[in-house]
Amino acid sequence: MTTQITSAPPAAEPRKGDRRRAAGSPAANVGRPGFGWALPAAFFFTLFAIVPLIMVAVLSFMSWNGLGSPRFVGTENWSRLLDDPVMLKSIWITLLLTVLGIVVQTPLSILLGVWAAGHQRNRAVLSAIYFVPLLLSATAVSVLWRALLDPNFGIPAEATWLFGDGNLFGEQTTAIGVLAFVSTWQFTPFHTLIYQGAARAVPEVLYQAAEIDGAGRYRQFFHITLPQLRNSMITSMILMTVGGLTTFETVLILTQGGPGTDTTISAYYMYEKAFKSFDFGVGSAIALTLVVAATVISLVVVRVSGYDKMRSSMEGVS
Repeated sequence: MTTQITSAPPAAEPRKGDRRRAAGSPAANVGRPGFGWALPAAFFFTLFAIVPLIMVAVLSFMSWNGLGSPRFVGTENWSRLLDDPVMLKSIWITLLLTVLGIVVQTPLSILLGVWAAGHQRNRAVLSAIYFVPLLLSATAVSVLWRALLDPNFGIPAEATWLFGDGNLFGEQTTAIGVLAFVSTWQFTPFHTLIYQGAARAVPEVLYQAAEIDGAGRYRQFFHITLPQLRNSMITSMILMTVGGLTTFETVLILTQGGPGTDTTISAYYMYEKAFKSFDFGVGSAIALTLVVAATVISLVVVRVSGYDKMRSSMEGVS
């Protein structure tokens, strides 16, 4: 008995027209968008961010009161800032408020974000109510709390047993405490939203494996949830740092830098120099200092944390 082996005919090569259609198909065009897509955003960023920044940098070496032509004075504005005790004091107050914001808001945002990512009863309703401050502007929030904490007609006037004379803005300690509290009340929902999204992205298989190994909720939180929130935590802290260095409306409405200069932060001092004293050269120098400080701190945090390498916290998870 003879077995006949037949080979399949060779596949026909695609014609040129077929190749052309395949190359022009949607699947063949999938890839990284071209540079043209970024041109509109790059144009507006250059127009409204880069160009004003360059103008501020140039003006920091000028003497100008808003009228006439600016006069070049070299590094005189910078020398005046180094010898200005109010400027040095404002730097420490700015750093203090920034650190207070990070220390208070970070753990609070993580706990609330992890809770909001769960499936508890009435979670959606409570989360919606809690996120209301996020919908308000900084000016509206400051006006609201200025009225609520008014020493004559606000809550302190009705609860003297708790607030004493009721003037929370009369001493540096209580005034800084009010600024930190108002900032926490307003911005914690935003950072909670960041952690809520990150917590929902944690693979459920990790918790299932931990339960099999006998790990309880607390061990799961510290050994699974927190490590998975690492990149989100870095992002949140950078935003808190930049926000703390550039806070302005809250101080302007609540304390106006008082009592005296005890709550004068650098951004508010810039406003006073530029728009009250009409010394736009010194005001520009302060503004440029804040930009450089925020940029350097952000780059240091990114570099030290390794966030720039975008290392995945889910390696080995399929």
